[in-house]
Amino acid sequence: QVQLVESGGGLVQAGGSLRLSCAASGRTFNSYCMGWFRQAPGKEREFVAAIRWRGGTTYYADSVKGRFTISRDNAKNTMYLHMNSLKLEDTAVYYCAASYGSMCPVPTYGPDYWGQGTQVTVSS
Repeated sequence: QVQLVESGGGLVQAGGSLRLSCAASGRTFNSYCMGWFRQAPGKEREFVAAIRWRGGTTYYADSVKGRFTISRDNAKNTMYLHMNSLKLEDTAVYYCAASYGSMCPVPTYGPDYWGQGTQVTVSS
């Protein structure tokens, strides 16, 4: 059974930084695309960033390019999202997701597995 557990969310001032972690378990993820999505109150869930577990190719939404960095640690089976220069509009619940196969990133509701989400709140 695949399990994805996020951590690292919290309250931060605009311009600050946070690092989210996603601990993955239940299988090897070499054939997976791992990603981060977010959902703000009253809005649709949206893609943030993704990484191919094998090879490490990364993908970003335009809204976070240059500010966020996605990475993974194969030995720890953990994915990270380093968020810098945070803005008020980055406030959302952030979800870790895993998608089997060659497509990366996948459409917003395409992932096979989801974490429970972690709240990120950016204040002025």
